[in-house]
Formats: sequence, structure tokens, C-alpha cells
Amino acid sequence: MRSRLVLKLFLLTSALCSLILASVYVGQTIFFKTYYVSQKVKDIEKSLEGYKEQYEGGSSDTDDMQSNGQEFYRDHNAWLVYLDQDGNLIQADGYYLQIMGIDVNNRSISYKVPLYHMVKPDEANAFKQFLKDQQSFWIYGIAKGLTLIPAAITTGNRGDGAQAATFANLLLKRKMEEHVSGRLQKSPEFSGSKAELYDPFTYMYGKIVKAQVSELDDASGLIHANPLLLDRINAFQTDLLLNDTGASTRLETQDYEQANVHYKLFVKPLRKADGSSGYLFAMASLQPVNEAVEMVQNYYVYMIAFVMLLVLLASLYYAIGLTRPLLRINRMTKKLAALDFSESIPVTSKDEIGDLSGNINKLSQTLHSHIRQLQSDIEKERRLENTRKEFISGVSHELKTPLSVMKSCLSILKDGVAINKKEYYFTAMEKEVDKMDALIVGMLELAKYESGTYRMEMETFRVDAVIEEVCHLFEEEIEGKRQSLRLQLAAVKAAGNRLRIEQVVTNFVANAIRYTPEGETINVTAGEETGRIAVRVENTGVRIPVEQLDKVWDRFYRGDASRERSQGGSGLGLAISKNILELHEAEYGAANMPNGVVFYFYLNKAD
Repeated sequence: MRSRLVLKLFLLTSALCSLILASVYVGQTIFFKTYYVSQKVKDIEKSLEGYKEQYEGGSSDTDDMQSNGQEFYRDHNAWLVYLDQDGNLIQADGYYLQIMGIDVNNRSISYKVPLYHMVKPDEANAFKQFLKDQQSFWIYGIAKGLTLIPAAITTGNRGDGAQAATFANLLLKRKMEEHVSGRLQKSPEFSGSKAELYDPFTYMYGKIVKAQVSELDDASGLIHANPLLLDRINAFQTDLLLNDTGASTRLETQDYEQANVHYKLFVKPLRKADGSSGYLFAMASLQPVNEAVEMVQNYYVYMIAFVMLLVLLASLYYAIGLTRPLLRINRMTKKLAALDFSESIPVTSKDEIGDLSGNINKLSQTLHSHIRQLQSDIEKERRLENTRKEFISGVSHELKTPLSVMKSCLSILKDGVAINKKEYYFTAMEKEVDKMDALIVGMLELAKYESGTYRMEMETFRVDAVIEEVCHLFEEEIEGKRQSLRLQLAAVKAAGNRLRIEQVVTNFVANAIRYTPEGETINVTAGEETGRIAVRVENTGVRIPVEQLDKVWDRFYRGDASRERSQGGSGLGLAISKNILELHEAEYGAANMPNGVVFYFYLNKAD
């Protein structure tokens, strides 16, 4: 049973803990990333709302925008830029060209040309050299007000437009070419002017009026150092310029992936009270999230192995610890079922198992007590039954002789054979009746003592006085047998039933007189010995065989012929004395002396 129960609890506990561990692992690996991204998006959206309120309240200038971008990067490890209504970077105002040119319609016009999409920071020196060598060039782009968003800048004199572009915004240039190509496909027979073909794009020849290609400050450098951010801004601006999406009134969140790295793009439309508009553009990399998730997954591989070991050890300890008291209880109940109350369950805890163990111990004690009482009652009943049987058997046996004598006497008297001896036969029958009466009284008294229900009432009395009274009653009989009685009595007090001890002394003295030859001495002594009262009755005469010394206390004891009851005893005196002394819990016995036999007993001294 032990192995089965321990195994079941071990498997159940291990399975439960493993299920919990697996749930945590699945939650960490599957839902952790989603939760992490969701929290990051919420934090970014909250920050963007704050910047939006600040901008629309009119309290943001270029310095504030740059400061906000830096703060946003510190807080969220993400980039934040401000765009105008045409998608141009507001913070990159120091990286541009001011040109004066002639468009395809021979109109003279001045434009500001932002360079952040065309000239990368590592190309700044090359572009400066380009500006020195080429003071005039062809430029191709989209004009918005006084700003020309360039798609390509081509070197050479007017009319040399076939030469390749030295610097170009490839995305915008491709989209514009696709736009023109689409118009030609729709109208192959197009016969209008070049200006109409390229409308709404600007294609012009110009000269540089001013070139601002200075070193980038911290804010601009942070933006230009991230080409992917510039590409996304460029894509947003291209889509804004060519598709006329207009300013959205809701927060747009987009997913973007580049080189297996996931990003979140945020576009927040802005509108001031004066009617000007713009956009908050934010880009957050999810690479840290992926790295964190990957680290957690790798960490959990080792953590799960360690925790599983702990789970197995804890489950084993828990299973053994829980089953140990249950096994003790099971073993205890088996013994209770077999009526074995020799053990108790140790109570080592105050929980329900401890209460159960304590209740089983109480049940065991109660059952043991009741069973012992029942066994005691059964034993008493058995002794009573044996006493009744022995009484009937003994009386039946012992009454045969006197009844036979009486029957013989009655037959003689009835036949009239010995009329002159009538008195003799009547006297003989009277003696037999007295014997039967004494026998019945003795048997009843013995049965009372042996029943186990009789209780002695104890008192304090003088032992020497009791012995003197008993010996005084036997003076005439002792003189008749020419015996002598020697008393050595100390004035001592004992605890016991005076009347029953007197009966014991009477039986001992009568037995001594009966078996002491004429002219011999009977010695009776009483005194203190080893803290108790010792009483001895010693007679001279025939000794008792050693193997029969213990049998003299049996009822109707038969020894050798010289100790037959024909000398006058009923055979019950010593048996009655034995029961009286046992009810006193007194030590007693008989022993052979050099010239006879001594009977003795001990009583407790009175307090």
C-alpha cells in the first residue's frame, strides 16, 4: 500500500506542478511578447498625445521639438520627428539649398531644397565638392509652395538632361517616373507640352544661391544616423505627396519589417489653431522586445530544468510526508481491528491528520478500556460458573458418604435389627447431618470468596488479641489431646478484616491440632517482620511431601492416609483461608520444618 500511495501522490503532485510550470512557460514565450509590445505601444501613444497637445497649444518651437525627440528616445528607445504638412522634417532646417532657377515654362523662380533624403551624412563632403565644381544643375522634384522636394539633381549645362543623376531620392524619383509612365500608357497619343506631361512635377535648371550643408547638431545627427528612419519618413512623404492622403484625424500604427527586425510606426496628425498642420512621426524598434523574449526563453530552458528537479524532490517529500501519518493510521486501524491496543499514533501536527490521529488514539483507549472491562466481566462470569459447577460437583461428591451412613442407619432402624442401639444410630445420623451442614456452609462461603464479587471491608485491629481469643476457644480440645500450646505474640496492629483473619487463624490452629500427635507442642507466633505483621502456626507431626505443598490449599485436598479428613476436617478450611488472604492481597504459604509443618501469612501494618 505504501508504494502505491506514495507513487500516486508523487505523480499527481509532479503533474500538477509541471502543468503550472508549463502554463507559465507558454505564457512567457507566447503572450509575453504580445503583452510587452502592447504596453510599449500604450506608453508611446500616451507620450505622443502629450506632445500633440503641446504642439497644438502653440508652445513648441524647433528647440522644443529637438528636445522632445531626445527625451522620447531616452524614455522609449524610439525616434520621434516633427513633419510639416508636406512631410518635410522640421528639425532638419539646417541642411538645404536655396536655388534660383528657370522652369520648363521659362519662368524664373526661387526654391528651398531640403537635402536630408538625398545626401547622407557620410556623403556631405562629396556633396560640398560637387557644389564647388557645379554651380548650376538640373533639378527634378515636387514643388510645394516655396519648397522643392528633390527627386534628382543632375550636373551639366542646360539641354544635357540625358546625363545620369549624381544625387537622387530614388524612391520619390521612381514613384514620379511611374506616375509619368502611367499617364503615357493611358494616353499614348499625348501631344501636349513637356510641362503638361510632367505636371504636377517640377523640372528646372537652376543655380545655387545659398548652400547650408553644415555639421549636424545632436538632434539632427540622431535622425540622420538612422537611415531606416529616413527611409520610412521618405516613404510616408512620397505617399503623402503622390496619393494626396491628407492629414488623418486618428492615430495610425503600422507594422514594418526590415532585415528580420520588426518595427512599429506611429503617425499622429497635428493641427494648430492658426490652421497650420503637420505630423508626429515615431518609429520604435521591436528588436529589444525580441531579444528580451529570446533571453527569457533561453533562461527558462535552464530554469525549467532546475525547477523540475525541485518539483520532483518537493513532490517526493510531500508524498512521503503526507502518506507517512496515513500509513501509521492504516497500521493502527489494522491492529485495532485485531483488538491489538499495544500501540498509539504519535501526533506530530495540529492539522486534520493530527486531529484524526488523536481521535484514533482516544478510540483505541476507549475500546481497550471497555474490552478489558468486558473481559473482566466475562472472567467473573466464568469464575462464577466454574464455582457453581465445582460447588455442585463437590457437594454432590462430599454428601455421598454422610448420606450413605444415614441411609444405612435408617435401614437398620427400619428393620428393627438393633432396637437397643437406637440412640447410637440417631446420634450417628445427627453427626452426619452436622457434617453436611458444615460442608454446605463452607462450600457457600468458599463460593462467595471465589466469585470475584466479594469485597473485604478493612479496619485496624490487634493481631495478638485475635490469636489469643482463637486459642482460648481450643484450650479444652488441646487438653483433651494432651497437647501443649506455646504463644509468642507481640502487641501489633494490622490493617484488614478482623472477622476474616480470625477465621484464617482458627483454620490454621484447628488444622495444627488435628495433625499434631498427642503430647506434642503447637507454636503460634505473631510480630513485626520487614515492615509487615507475620503470623505463623507450627505443629509437629507428619510432614507434607514437597510436591504437594501447593496443593494443600485446594478444596477437599487428599494427602497421605495420616492426613485424611476422617480425623474431623471438611477439607475446605485451607481453601477458604487462601481466598481470604488473597482478598487481603497478603502473602501466605506452607513449609516443612524439621519436625513438622508451619503455615504462615503476612498482613500490612496499620497506619
